[in-house]
Parts: sequence; C-alpha cells; structure tokens
Amino acid sequence: MAQPEHLTAPVDAVLARMRALDAELPERDGVAVFNRVYLAVTEEVGRRLDAGVFADRRAAATLDVRFAERYLAAVDTADRDRRPPACWRPLFQFRRHPGVRPLQFALAGINAHIGHDLALAVVDACRTLGCEPADLEDEFDRVGDLLASLEERIREDLMPGPDLLQIADPITHLLGSWSLERARDATWAAARALWALRRCGDLAGEFTERLDAAVGFAGRMLLTPCGDRPGVFRPTSAGSPGTPRWSL
Repeated sequence: MAQPEHLTAPVDAVLARMRALDAELPERDGVAVFNRVYLAVTEEVGRRLDAGVFADRRAAATLDVRFAERYLAAVDTADRDRRPPACWRPLFQFRRHPGVRPLQFALAGINAHIGHDLALAVVDACRTLGCEPADLEDEFDRVGDLLASLEERIREDLMPGPDLLQIADPITHLLGSWSLERARDATWAAARALWALRRCGDLAGEFTERLDAAVGFAGRMLLTPCGDRPGVFRPTSAGSPGTPRWSL
C-alpha cells in the first residue's frame, strides 16, 4: 500500500480531542479515568508510528483512528444526552458513583472499547483500505500487545490498599473475572464474523446489537460498587444536571 505524507495527522486529531477531554473533565470522573488510560495508549501508538514499528503504517494508523473515533462518538452522544451504545452506558451512568473505584472505571472502559468498538473498527478500516481482516491481523496484534502491557501497569497503579489486603478486597475477586486476553480473542472472532456478514443486512445488524448488549452486561458487572471511597467521587442524585435520562 502507498504511504501517504503526514500519515499521523489523523492520529494527531484524535489525540487533540482526547487531550481536550482530559482538560475538561473532573479528574475523578469515571470517563476521565478511562480517557487518561486511552490517551496514553494512543500517544504510544503515535510514537511507534513515527518510529516505524508497524510494518504497514497506513493500515496501523487507519485502524487506530477508526478505533478512537468510536469512543469519541460515544462521548459526544452522551454529552448530547442521547443513548450511547449499550457497551458504554454503564461507564457513563456510574461515572460519579462514590462506591466505584478508579480501576473499575479504567477496565470498564477498556472492556467496552476492546469488546465492541475494536471489532467494528476492524471492519471500518477494512472498508477504508479495501482489504480483508486478515490483512490487518499484525496491526491488531500489535495494538493488543500494547494494551496488554499497559493493563498490568494500570492494575498496579489503581489497585487500592496494601498488597496484604488486596486478597480480601472484593474488587480483587470482581476484576479477576475479566481478562483482556480473552476479550481480544473474542473481538478478533467477532470482527471476522462481522466482515463475513457485511452483506447480510438484518443478520449483521442483529449480530452487532447482541455483541453490544453482551459487552455492556460485562461492563455493568465490572462497575459493581465495592464500598464507598470518601472524597474520591462526587455522587450525582437522580435528576440533577449531568445525569443521563436514558437507562441501561
């Protein structure tokens, strides 16, 4: 594939949007927690694009941008007080809950973005590039490897309490049930299925809807309140400004 000039300009555009969100959102807002994680991932992708780590830089940049656009679209939809995809609804609804901890917000966002958005982004990128999912597998794996390397650091940075208490902490058991590696494998299978179904109309739509709902259900479980953390999050009462009117 031909390599266009200024390849990372689209990546720079999504980075600018994420940095603006980082500046706008309250630090302890659940969406802000995930946004900081995702910003770090996207910045690293940009550095690796510049360093020539990806064999096909155009394919990698296209996948990265299509991927980020789905998260940013969910943010814009929620900001307009409309219903975002089901996979994102738990994060937006619980973003100020005092009993949900930062690690839960981070992993719930990763769950929504990997479990649902990445599969659709693969299909989006294939349409943009005129290729098959198999042609993007290397780029998919490299982005997944980057997320996996960051996930361990995220858990270490955001896991509450001293190590000796983590075994008894309910959050340890709750989050131990979710695996990024399993989510990646399921996403790649879903992307291939969506590509195969792309001309099947209603069937493709039904598959996408069920994938969205299943990922949303997992996200809701990840955000199960694990006890109040005074001074960490501001509760939002029902009907107060900024509370979405849509439900799960």
